[in-house]
Amino acid sequence: MEKHVRRILVLAMDIGNSREALRCGASLARNLGAELSVLHVVHDPFGAKGWNLPFLSIGEAYKNVLREAKEDLEKLIRKENEKGLQIREMVREGEPLGMVFKVLKENQIDLLVVPAHEEGRLEHFLFGRTTETIIRTMPCSVLLVKTEQGS
Repeated sequence: MEKHVRRILVLAMDIGNSREALRCGASLARNLGAELSVLHVVHDPFGAKGWNLPFLSIGEAYKNVLREAKEDLEKLIRKENEKGLQIREMVREGEPLGMVFKVLKENQIDLLVVPAHEEGRLEHFLFGRTTETIIRTMPCSVLLVKTEQGS
C-alpha cells in the first residue's frame, strides 16, 4: 500500500460525520508521506429537483446546517495544518457521485477515505445509497471509516 498511495482524498459529504474520516486520512497521509485533500460536495436536494416548497424554513435550515458543518470542518483542517500537515480543501457544487468521480480522476487520487455510518431516512431520501455506490464503482481503493451518527 505504501508505494501506491501518494494522494488521499477524504470525502466529507456529510460533514458532521466526517471528523473521524479526516483524522484517519490525516494519520495515513503523515505515515505514508502522501498529499491529503478533503472534498465537500454542496448538493441542494430541494433546489436541484425543482421542488417548490411553500415554506422557506426547510431550505434555510438546510443552508444553516451546511454552513455550520463547513465551519466545523474548517476548524479541523486548521488544526491539522497547525500540526504541519497541509490539507487542500475542495468545495464543489453538483450531484455528489458525479462530482466525486470527476475529482478523483482530475487529481489522480489513489485512496478515497469515506465516513461510513448508518444512513437516516432523510439522508437516504436526499442522497440515495451513495456510500454503497462509491464502494462498488470508484476507480481507486476505498477505505471506510466507521463513525457514529452525528459524531
